Amino acid sequence: MSAITTVEQLEALYGPPGQASVVKELDHVIPEYAAFIEASPFVALATCGPEGLDCSPRGDLAGFVRIQDPKTLMMPDRRGNNRADSLKNIIRDSRVGLLFLVPGSGTTLRVNGRATITTDTALCASFTVEGKPARSVTIVDVDSVYFQCARAIVRSELWNPARHVDPKSLPTPGKILEVTSRKNIDGEAYDKEWPERAKKTMW
Repeated sequence: MSAITTVEQLEALYGPPGQASVVKELDHVIPEYAAFIEASPFVALATCGPEGLDCSPRGDLAGFVRIQDPKTLMMPDRRGNNRADSLKNIIRDSRVGLLFLVPGSGTTLRVNGRATITTDTALCASFTVEGKPARSVTIVDVDSVYFQCARAIVRSELWNPARHVDPKSLPTPGKILEVTSRKNIDGEAYDKEWPERAKKTMW
């Protein structure tokens, strides 16, 4: 195996980036980029901490990430499993990366910046859904924002219904937990209770 160990080797292999790849990156959100943020119901949040890297899904109603101003984004945190891996990382290392997906669009939007977490009562209340305020709000100071071309989405056919995987062909969460817990968790019971449990903790 021939490993690439220097930036110079990498640049020699791939060549310089095209003009479009460079000029699309800004240090603030313009209206054209705001359109993707406002239409997105799903964001992948990347963080870094002493234990390593983490990438966590964030989903809510489209536009759930609020554009406070061109340099500031606000993202509510909802009920979950209480691991809070991303939030723990942010407390110890504020660097974050966000990848916005918009169903049906091949274009994604990337944001890099630094984040803080707040439990300001009024701010959390402003993100109320179904009568439940956000548990906390992650405030992102934008360092860079740019769109990612559609090649990955096109190649993967992510939005093509004909390519969608039948969920029944995959292990259920209960089955996985039964294995990882060495049968201390009843997988069948977990899966059966999940829909009702999800309703109670959705927001």
